[in-house]
This record gives sequence, C-alpha cells and structure tokens, in this order.
Amino acid sequence: MSSFGIAGDDFVLDGRPFRILSGAIHYFRVHPDHWADRVAKAKAMGLNTIETYVPWNFHEPEPGVWLESGRHDFARFIRIVAEAGMYLIVRPGPYICAEWDNGGLPAWLFRDAAVGIRENEPNFVAAVTAYLQRVLGIVAPQQIDRGGPVILVQVENEYGAYGDDHDYLRELTDVTRAAGITVPLTTVDQPTDAMLAAGTLPDLLTTGSFGSRAAERLTVLRRHQATGPLMCSEFWDGWFDDWGAHHHTTSVEQSAADLDELLAAGASVNIYMFHGGTNFGFTNGANDKGVYKPIVTSYDYDAPLSESGDPTAKFWAFREVIARYAPVPDEVPQVAQPAPELTASVDRVVPLRAVADRLGTEHHRDETPTLDELGHYGGFALYGTDIDLRADAVLSFAEVRDRAQVFLNDRPIGVLSRDHHESTLVVPAGSGRLTLLVEDQGRVDYGPRIGEPKGLIGPVTLGGEPLTGWDVRPLCLEELTVVLDAVTAAPTDADGVRGPAFVRAHFDLDTEPSSIPGLFLDTSGWGKGIAWVNGFNLGRYWSRGPQSTLFVPGPVLRRDGNEVILFELNSSSRTSVAFVPRAQLGHTEA
Repeated sequence: MSSFGIAGDDFVLDGRPFRILSGAIHYFRVHPDHWADRVAKAKAMGLNTIETYVPWNFHEPEPGVWLESGRHDFARFIRIVAEAGMYLIVRPGPYICAEWDNGGLPAWLFRDAAVGIRENEPNFVAAVTAYLQRVLGIVAPQQIDRGGPVILVQVENEYGAYGDDHDYLRELTDVTRAAGITVPLTTVDQPTDAMLAAGTLPDLLTTGSFGSRAAERLTVLRRHQATGPLMCSEFWDGWFDDWGAHHHTTSVEQSAADLDELLAAGASVNIYMFHGGTNFGFTNGANDKGVYKPIVTSYDYDAPLSESGDPTAKFWAFREVIARYAPVPDEVPQVAQPAPELTASVDRVVPLRAVADRLGTEHHRDETPTLDELGHYGGFALYGTDIDLRADAVLSFAEVRDRAQVFLNDRPIGVLSRDHHESTLVVPAGSGRLTLLVEDQGRVDYGPRIGEPKGLIGPVTLGGEPLTGWDVRPLCLEELTVVLDAVTAAPTDADGVRGPAFVRAHFDLDTEPSSIPGLFLDTSGWGKGIAWVNGFNLGRYWSRGPQSTLFVPGPVLRRDGNEVILFELNSSSRTSVAFVPRAQLGHTEA
C-alpha cells in the first residue's frame, strides 16, 4: 500500500515530494470501450494522473434509481486508471458545472419548491448526503492507502462563484470524511479574492482554475493559503461551443507557453480538458446570462486529444513542455487515419404524428404543466388543445423553455425560441387542434437559473383570454422499439423529409468495426434533430452550427446492417445519410 498527503508546500507520495501532472477525462462523455485508450494516451503525453467529475443526474436519473453498469460503470473506469499505473482525482460535486445538463444536479430534486440549491438547507443536504454516500462508497475502497489510484477528492465545485455558505461546505466535508475518504480534500475557484474567500474552508486545500497568467494567479492563491502545494486544478486549454456561435480554439504555442510558466513555478496541474469527448443524448448543458445559449453536442474543447481520441498539435506541444519537468514514455500514439466515407440511402420516413400516441402517456391538465411536474427531465413533449378562432389571434406564454414548434391541424405556423426571447405568435383564424412540439435544449449549468423547470410556462392566453384544457404527452425516446416498428412498416418511398419525422437508413462497413475509432455522421443538409446509430443516441444536430458532424464511437458499430435513425424536426431534401472522413466542428472566427 502507498500513502499520499500534504507536507509543507508539497504533495507527498510515500514520503517523497510529488508533482501532480493530471488531465481531465470525463468517463461519462466517452464510450466505455474507449476508456483504456484515452487513459493510455494521457500517460503517453507524460501525465501521471487522471481527473474526472461524477455527474449525479447521470447515475440517478430518477429518485432511488442508481445506474452503475455500461456507460455508468464508474468503478470500471477507476480500475482502468489503476491498471494503467495512473493516479485519480475525483470531483463528485454534487454540482459539477462542466457544461453538463443542470450542472449535474438531478432535475427531480427540485420538484419540491422547499428544496434549496447548493446551500445548507435540510432537504437539499439530506439528498446530497445520500448521493455522496453512494458514490463515495465506490471511491473509498479505491483510495491509494487501500491499494487503489485515488489521491484527491474535491468538495463542491467553484462554489465561490455561486455562494458563500460555509456551513454548507462544512456539512459536505463532514459527509465526505464520514464516508471513509481519507485522502486530502480540495476546493477549486477562480483566483479572485472574493471567490477564494467564499468558496473554501481553512482545512481544505485551495486550488485555482485558470488558463493563463500563472505567476499572477498563483500569487493570489498563496495569499489565501499560506502553506500547502500550489495547484491549478483546471488549466483551461480550450473552450466549449454554443449553437449558433463559432468553434472555439486557442493558440497551441500560447497554451504550451502558459503550461510551461505554470510548471516552472513548481505548481501541480490538471489540464482541463485532456480529452473532452461528446455530450451524447440529451446531456448537454446551457448558459443563460441574459441570453439562453445551449451547448453543442461535441465537447472537443480544442483539447490535446480530439473528440474522437486523436492526438492534436496541442498534444505534442504539451508533451514537449512536460518533458522538461518529468520523464515521458518513449511510446507515442499512432497518427489517426481518416474515417471511412459512406453513403446510405433513406428508405423510410415516418411522421411524428403517426407514432406519437405510442411514445408516451398523455396527461390532461387545465393549465400547462411543466415537464418536471410530469416527471420528464429531458428531450421532447407534445402540448395540445382545441381552439376555435373567428379571426387571427395572439398566442402568448409567460416563457418557453426552450423551443416550441407550433402547428394548427398539423400545419406549421411558427416557432418560439427561448434564445430569441420569443413567447408570442399569431395563430390564424380557424378551428381545430393546436399542437406544440416542445424541446428541452439543455438545462442551465451555471449561475442562478440552475434547477429551473422546463416546458411551457404559463399563464397562457389566446387573443387575450386564458387558454386552458391541455393534453401533454412527454415523448420517451430512450428506447426506440416503437419507432423502429413504425419505420419498418412504413412505405418505402422517401422523396424528402417534412418534419417532425423519423428517418431511417442502413449501411454496411467494408472493415471490422474494431479496426476504426469511429465514424463522422455528416449533418449538413439536415435541419435540426437527434441522431441514433444502432440505438445509440449520438446527440443533437442543428443547421445553425457550428458543428456539422456527429461522432459515432466505433464500439456501437457492426460489420453489416448498421441502422441510422434521425428525428428531424424541420425539413430536408436529402435522400441519403453520409459519413465523412473527419470531424467538422465549424468556423473558428467569432
């Protein structure tokens, strides 16, 4: 067994000074069959440690429903890190930010308005305690003094940017220690006097999050903690992207120089990100600082390892810097080959209206309920009511979260988008069924809007009068059996797509799937929607960009009979689905 702790201004491993050279890999953003590959490449860059968050809502999507197999097998990820001879830093939250849906906090927790958010409120603390006991029960036996790789555990996350409830931080610290965690505990905040004062406790190691001006930032850290190792536990080497914006990149040369400055100062580091991965499914978060901005599917982050696991120029530049301060292995990753180019003809198109009644239970309410009130925490729902208008009238909501396509008798009449602050439109004269397809585009992951419910927020009026008598059907798209049955039975002619509709195509591979890291689904020419390959939810696509490909992990593929399903919300003249050789993440100029 080994020991790890803090002595003076150093981390110490088995009694000797130790510098942490870490890189962030979020296991929940990477296919589990790729975990070992990504960890091995981190070691090849010269790192000795892996860091990961643990998202609460990923593991407990419903109260008391704990997922820990397949993509959720955190224990397996820990074992893979250990088998690679690497150490591990665990950041279990309960809040993680990470551009992840709701910052990792489960939406179901806030159905009770009495529950506080990130504060020493009894209901919140009770739920967090149960969560931490569960996840730290996995971590505790894997600490370094018990033969595992875990050397640090973080308490909360960037708390000084949110609050200053030190009683709350103390409660989390006590729960963490009571769960058997004996390794040093840390906090992280941006190195400003206000955030550092608000976000930590004297007995926790204070670390910083920044990507430049290392000497200046380390000076601020030292001013707030006179002794202890200096560490940047989020060295930002890139950034994330929003839909409708540009693809963010940072200078390779400048990032390498900033890393060199940090290491020259004797500090430890966690590179955020070493490998970003992908916001598969409905897991992306959003920001709202006056304008709602949902995060894209790719979490490439312009990191040293690309979204698909390939070393970038930043990998080699960082490796060269690290070699000045620590040994790096002789082995290096192979240069990636282009992915196979493929085209698959669309053979079936099924309108949503043809299958909607089999995708979820309809709820009848006088007023519009939120999706949270119906226990639906991601994806889509249909809201409908009957109207009879003798003249055009204005339909108005208090708020739309986050996008609603509006139909009258199945004919589209408009779109209401939260990012444009749209909450009203004109409904033409007529009678019949008013239907709105509502999309939760990702919950806010940072700031005061964490925990807010989704859906159509009332009151709702039409022509100035209350509009009541709603039928709401959350759409269950976690399992596609109903959709697959419908597309199989549909007519074979497909002369374009008039959404919302499900689209199917098939393709075969010319090689064994194990020989390729993955594919890149080309979404250019399509409008907006979700894509699956062999039942695996790749995430969202949108013609507004910046990205125009979706990464398909190799382990979800098979040699023959691969099936693509698109849920296209808008329309497209495309009659085929294509795969291209490389990721297309968009233009890089603002």
